Amino acid sequence: MIPTILAAAATAAAGTADTHIHFADLPLRPEVFTLGFFTLRWYSIAYIAGILVGWWYLLKLLAQPGAPMARRHADDLVFYATLGIILGGRIGYVVFYAPEMFLHPLRILRLWDGGMSFHGGVIGTSLGLILFARKHQLNWLRVHDYIACCVPFGLFFGRLANFVNGELWGKPTDVAWGIVFERTVAFGLIEPARHPSQLYEAGLEGIALFALLWFAFWKTKARYDPGKLVGLFVLGYGLARFTVEFFREPDSQLRAFAERTGLHMGQWLCVPMILGGLYLILTAAGRRVRVEPIAGSQSVA
Repeated sequence: MIPTILAAAATAAAGTADTHIHFADLPLRPEVFTLGFFTLRWYSIAYIAGILVGWWYLLKLLAQPGAPMARRHADDLVFYATLGIILGGRIGYVVFYAPEMFLHPLRILRLWDGGMSFHGGVIGTSLGLILFARKHQLNWLRVHDYIACCVPFGLFFGRLANFVNGELWGKPTDVAWGIVFERTVAFGLIEPARHPSQLYEAGLEGIALFALLWFAFWKTKARYDPGKLVGLFVLGYGLARFTVEFFREPDSQLRAFAERTGLHMGQWLCVPMILGGLYLILTAAGRRVRVEPIAGSQSVA
């Protein structure tokens, strides 16, 4: 999908040297295919791909010395995490971005209409992992560390899906790579070129955050300090999202909130993540104990 986007963007730019790229000229549609009443969307593919690739990577992490759980726990863990992502993400969206849905409860169940909150997904997933850890008598914070290393895959695919859907676009801009999205202003007005903020987030929240956690896990002993990896994740995500929000158009129903408070809702929700991430990182060394792995026989001091 990425090569297609880049190639189409280059072609569109070459053909209209005096204008910006128009999203309508890119061969991108929200639907992969429609078969009768069933429609498969790229957004669904993004969720599935994020979970499957994250699952595969988790097994790689668990094969290393000092793992907080065994490979046999992975299947059960994925179920709890997936449930937390879906329920937490949807409920978080309703609470933080669309509370009017509480007046029409059936709309909350219409997941195919979109509307998921990452911050809500984090809360839901964390609760799911705590329940999972209690069930299997595992160290819940170290389990979180390992899961945190896998989340950037889902973030990367999800932001690409946002771009393909032509949603969550950025603010108007004159930069050469600005894109003219459809239906961003009132009918009759000229559509301005906008920052492709979805791709900014894919790069920062997906690629850059994965690289940071990859280095911390494989090149340092961070995984033996409970909470350090998850701290790096929430701090890194919080800083990335807070920064990109300066280039992103606020949700239409929250524009007044952004003007009144000076920050977008997404930025306010990142503040506790940034502070919590710093706390987890700074206190991780004090939680380090001799690690007796659930999988394997090697003990790590």
